[in-house]
Amino acid sequence: MENRTLQIHGISEDGPAYCEAMGISKVFEAYAIYASREFIIYGGVGFNPNSGYVYIALENGITICSMLGRDVEFLKVDADNGNEHFFGTYIEALQFNFYSNLENED
Repeated sequence: MENRTLQIHGISEDGPAYCEAMGISKVFEAYAIYASREFIIYGGVGFNPNSGYVYIALENGITICSMLGRDVEFLKVDADNGNEHFFGTYIEALQFNFYSNLENED
């Protein structure tokens, strides 16, 4: 088994700000509850200074994110056109992911 480390990208060398830390704790809690069997993509944990979101990007194409420490959202980006689809629950994101993958198979 390969030994992999987890890095949080985009966080200041001085450490996370309060809102970033709260967001990180919330996305990891959501990961533990809903998606702990999913792999996190390499480089898939971090803070995006352009959007203000902290995130965990999963191999299944869903990203768990939180802006400024608010409640988590589940994001699916359409690979064809870049449209972002936000969901309030992981189940909604999984269902959207499943049906959008079916449409792409046609």
